Amino acid sequence: MKFRKKSIIVEAFKWTGDEKQTKDPIWIVQAIRNLKVKIDYPNLFIETLEGVMKADIDDWIIQGVNGEIYPCKPDIFKKTYEKVN
Repeated sequence: MKFRKKSIIVEAFKWTGDEKQTKDPIWIVQAIRNLKVKIDYPNLFIETLEGVMKADIDDWIIQGVNGEIYPCKPDIFKKTYEKVN
């Protein structure tokens, strides 16, 4: 059987690994404060349902439909998501 992903809108931002990155959305700031996300420059370590996942420089950090946060490699992000207005 084949399936198509349902059309949903998620929030995401590109992780730069720069200590001076200032355009972080409030949900990632809250996750850092709640210790769900830890920064060890240049990487992020994100608690997910599958365990801790590492985000590298240029990975996209996504907040899913249930508020879950996870990293996504740039090539997968480009194939899976498109910008909405």
